[in-house]
Amino acid sequence: MSENTQSPSTGGADGESKATAGAANGVKLNGIFAHKLGMSSVYGDSGESIPVTVLKMEPWVVSQLKTKQKDGYSAIQIASRPKKAVNSTKAEKGHLKGAGFENGAHFIKEIRQEVPADIKVGARVSIDSLAKGDVVQITSTSKGKGFQGSIRRWNFAGGPAAHGSKFHRQPGSSGNRTWPGRVMPGKKFPGHLGAETVTIKSVRVVDVLPNEGILLVKGPVPGARNTLVKLVKE
Repeated sequence: MSENTQSPSTGGADGESKATAGAANGVKLNGIFAHKLGMSSVYGDSGESIPVTVLKMEPWVVSQLKTKQKDGYSAIQIASRPKKAVNSTKAEKGHLKGAGFENGAHFIKEIRQEVPADIKVGARVSIDSLAKGDVVQITSTSKGKGFQGSIRRWNFAGGPAAHGSKFHRQPGSSGNRTWPGRVMPGKKFPGHLGAETVTIKSVRVVDVLPNEGILLVKGPVPGARNTLVKLVKE
């Protein structure tokens, strides 16, 4: 595994160490959340090199059970990484008290699924929710690239590169004639690029390392290092 991967600062509701983040004795859900550490490569059973993204799962605790009767849909809310008291509101403290958090949490997410009868608030989420060979759908936020021109943002061809050309990387004509006398909605202009929610389907889980809280998924995952990634079974 590559040495240049780095782990985000972590912490559980009870201050457990990072090494036990994926304890196998927790509850199993249809998906989990993990942080992207970087990319590496591993060797498969037949000796082929497989490019993988390394994901680190922190301790996640069940903080609320949502039902169709009460909330209109079924889901399991989970929380991770405790906040400091000075950064927490009374509402956060009251909501997460039953889950074992003294204050609020930096991350509160949901996994849409039917709520099992034996699950309770405060239960630890197991990294064994996913197993080697599972096919998952991955959702994360892509890298933000700031304000970019239309050439890079929309892959425009641009004009000739020779010195005599007066048109190199400009957007080109954007308006109309006297009628309608305006720029039509949806015109491709320069603007903010990246930092969008991106979903990739049919991603294979290459390996799960429960003792280290590590998951390896095949191929790249959108986002920079330390981006929170959602993985849901397909």
